[in-house]
Amino acid sequence: MSEPKSYSDTGNAKSNQTEYTVTEISSSLKKTVEERFGYVRIRGEITGFRGAHSSGHCYFALKDDRARIEAVIWKGVANKLKHFPEEGLEVIASGKLTTYPGSSKYQIVIDNLEPAGAGALMALLQERKAKLEAEGLFAPERKQLLPYMPKTIGVITSPTGAVIRDVLHRINDRFPLHVIVWPVRVQGETTGAEVSNAINGFNAMNEPPDLIIVARGGGSIEDLWGFNDEIVVRAAASSDIPLISAVGHETDWTLLDLAADVRAPTPTGAAELAIPVKSELDATIASYKARLQSALSRQFEKARSNLLAAQRGLASPDMLLAMPRRRLDEASGRLGRGLDLATRRKRTGYESIAGRLSHRGLSSSIARNNDRLDALSRRANTAHGNKIKSTRTYINELTRRNINAFENKAVRAKARYDQANRLLGSLSYKSILDRGYAVVRNAKDTPIASIENVKSGEAFSVELRDGRIAAVAAGGDVKPPSQKKSAKSKPDGSSQGDLF
Repeated sequence: MSEPKSYSDTGNAKSNQTEYTVTEISSSLKKTVEERFGYVRIRGEITGFRGAHSSGHCYFALKDDRARIEAVIWKGVANKLKHFPEEGLEVIASGKLTTYPGSSKYQIVIDNLEPAGAGALMALLQERKAKLEAEGLFAPERKQLLPYMPKTIGVITSPTGAVIRDVLHRINDRFPLHVIVWPVRVQGETTGAEVSNAINGFNAMNEPPDLIIVARGGGSIEDLWGFNDEIVVRAAASSDIPLISAVGHETDWTLLDLAADVRAPTPTGAAELAIPVKSELDATIASYKARLQSALSRQFEKARSNLLAAQRGLASPDMLLAMPRRRLDEASGRLGRGLDLATRRKRTGYESIAGRLSHRGLSSSIARNNDRLDALSRRANTAHGNKIKSTRTYINELTRRNINAFENKAVRAKARYDQANRLLGSLSYKSILDRGYAVVRNAKDTPIASIENVKSGEAFSVELRDGRIAAVAAGGDVKPPSQKKSAKSKPDGSSQGDLF
């Protein structure tokens, strides 16, 4: 270390306070740390491991619940390690503690690595993954197909930073369209709630986007922990809008990646998955158009060639009518001869018939027919007479049986009628009227069965044996008529009435 220089506050007087350059103080700290701690063993959880660097070195950090320390494994040591570093693995690292002056950080240069068990965060992540997977939130059949040509894309990410710029830049390069950005915090305790609210908010819009992209840059498992939140996973699984997860780099993974319909390796890759390239579509459409025009031209040319070939193979009208015309001429020549032959044949037949129609032949035929007619007539009269006689006998028998049946039926019907009439008379109330009783009816012609149904001044009628009498109820109780004392009385005062 070079000699320090001392300056006074005023620039004139010397000061006892030592002045260091940045390099001097960094080197001094590096020497102090290396001499103080030397070779150490540290237990912690690997975080931020992205695989070996292109140089072959491995850069990551070791952490516990309160602090973290940077770590590096040089290429030569990494190739000899029995247990290679894994994200979330709890390990015991042995190495030298030193500092990195370029960024004023202290770190451990590891020369041996032993696994000590899974980290707390990774254990919690695996437990949550198993729970949500058992509910079917990661099932392939739940995945939705991405729209081929979305009109609007919703992007959930931080409004500041390189991620949103990369996504918008890639969309504008491929196919400019409408993009709605829903700003959220992509790191911290509120990340899960804000991302889930954004997904649900896009789904609740009156005119929702056709596709949702959840984007964030790379980071450690702690940085990306908000995307492992259960409410984020459930919101993504229940989204009616197809969703692309573009959280972290290609080696990073979160539970949102498993619940999303498609996982993109990077936010830029999500934009490439979301929309096609407009210039490629234009070229494809132009190619299809050219192929269609070429195909139509070939089809028309083929049809034209077929038409010309058919035209050449088709005979002229004269050739088509030559054979029918010839057959017509031949038929015309044969027609006269055929008429003459037919006339002669008819004449021969008529002459043969005329010979059989002579007077003598007709008389003989008529005589034979008359004899046959007489014989048939006699046979018919005999047969019809017998049939008529038998039919008449049958009809007379049926008539007699019908008359007897009708008389018997009439007698039985009259007997039933007389019986019913006698029963009706015995059941009719008029026979009771003949014995001195009466029927009382109200104004509606309904029989009155009790004095309670008659009010004072109400009109009613009394039906007797030989007619009806109109009456009006006077009201009050009716006293029975007084009885006259008989001329003859018994000694005990009782009297014997007259029967007539």
